[in-house]
Order: sequence, then structure tokens, then C-alpha cells
Amino acid sequence: MPLRPSPAAPAPGPVLERLDAKASSLGGGLTIRRALPHHARRRIGPWVFLDHFGPLPVTPGGGMDVAPHPHIGLQTVTWLLEGRILHKDSLGYEQEIRPGQLNWMTAGSGIAHSEETPADESGSMHGVQLWLALPGPVRDIAPAFEHHPTLPRLDLGGTEVTVIAGTLDGHTSPATMHSPMVALDIPPGSAPVALPLDPAFEHGILPVGGEVVVAGERVAPGTLLYLGTGREQVDVDTTQGHAVMVGGAPLFEDILLWWNFVARTPDEVVEATRAWNAGELAGPVAAYQGDRLSAPPVP
Repeated sequence: MPLRPSPAAPAPGPVLERLDAKASSLGGGLTIRRALPHHARRRIGPWVFLDHFGPLPVTPGGGMDVAPHPHIGLQTVTWLLEGRILHKDSLGYEQEIRPGQLNWMTAGSGIAHSEETPADESGSMHGVQLWLALPGPVRDIAPAFEHHPTLPRLDLGGTEVTVIAGTLDGHTSPATMHSPMVALDIPPGSAPVALPLDPAFEHGILPVGGEVVVAGERVAPGTLLYLGTGREQVDVDTTQGHAVMVGGAPLFEDILLWWNFVARTPDEVVEATRAWNAGELAGPVAAYQGDRLSAPPVP
């Protein structure tokens, strides 16, 4: 099947669309539920990729080991609910992340990184991995990496919401953004909350534990609830669950998402694939012990 960019198609107003995530396994018992991209809703604002992984019991020497691989044209977000992950990249950064902390990587013109469970880790691994498309004018900027050990938290009457990206009620994440967006962690709370929203954004809520109620709709892990645009607030009940929300201004650009690349044309994907396999895209991840991944053939 030839590569084709996916056009923007945000809902013109408030909706409640249930999008079932596609479940798969990476081996070792690790379940991945891919909520974005979805055949009915390719993205939400600039967010083009959303994986919910785990929970997975981890013993020392086990867990995640994703060898070095490249990215272009996007930013990646790692958000953990349980466990630890060690990030290493071609810029020389080596950074462990724990629950409540943020690893925020800007690929731009090209970066490579690996992700591993620390060798001494035991317990459980559980979290979400998100990508967002960089808008056209900045999608080839120099790569960068940020680690934020603390983030703003806002108590909304019994539920302490963490601002992963963007702004909520005057509380702004330190993560570097290149388009209007928001990402929130909404943990189990003692009472339902009225969550303020930017009506210019489209939003989606993904349960990551238990059952949550959003605008009267009950949702469990494995389903992304798309809210559309035009909402100034939404009622969210996480007294029996835990959720992550993403949102942003609709990105009116044709996006081509293939393997680990966010591009605009098939030619860009072909060139990025050739350059990575030839050792010309990004540098080595020197701290990683082992071989890097090869890019698969382009359709």
C-alpha cells in the first residue's frame, strides 16, 4: 500500500466518540494498547501517537529493552505511572525517569535514542508514550532533550491534576512547546471535577487504570474518548480510575506517520529510511550496549 499523508479532520464541535485501542504484545508479557493513530481519528491536535503500555511485573534484568532507533519531525513524551525507564540518546543524554517526572525529546531534523528498564528494577512497569507532530515551520529544528523532575499540580476539589504539557488554569508545564497544546494526568480523586478546557482545542481522554466517567460516559482502559472542540469544561470522575488527557489546536497540515518518522511526503520517509540505514541520520547512542534497530523497507 502506498504511503499517503492523513488530512486533518477535527470535529467542528463537542462530540463523544469511543475509539477502541489496538492491543498488541512486544513479548515478555508486555501489552501495548495503541489509541492513536486510529482509523477513525488519526490525531488530536498535534498528538499523533498514543500508546498505553503495561502494567507488567518486572524482575531484575527483565523489562523493556528498545534498541537505538531514529525520529524526525516530532516530539516524544514518556509518562510513567509505575516503574523506571532509562533514556539514552545520540546527543549524549542518559536520563532515568520515574513516575511524576517528564522526559520530553524534540527530534526535529533527527535524533536517535534507546529505552531500557534499569537492570536492578523490580516491581511493575506501566505508563504512556506519546508523540506530537512538530508544525511545518519548525519540524526540522535542531534536536533537543529535556528532563523535568517536577511539574505543576493543581488541586481541583479533591483531584490533584498534573500539567504534563501546556497550561491548566494558570499552571504551566516547563516543557518546550511549538504549537498550542495540553496534556494532563488525572489520578484517582475523592470527588468528580469540572475540568476547564480551551474551547479552541480538540481533546481526548484515555483511561489508564480502573473506570472513569467523562461527561456521563463510562470508559475503561483500552478505549480513547474523543471530545471534539468547543468545550469550555468537562466533568471528569476518577474516583474509581485514572486517566490521561491530551488536546491541542487542530493542526491543519497533512501528516505522514510511518515507523518512527513524522513527515509530509513519501520522499521524506524514503530519504530518512535510507539515511538511517546508511548511518547518516543522527549519531550513535554511544551509551547503549548492543546493536541499533534497522528501518524496515518503505512500502
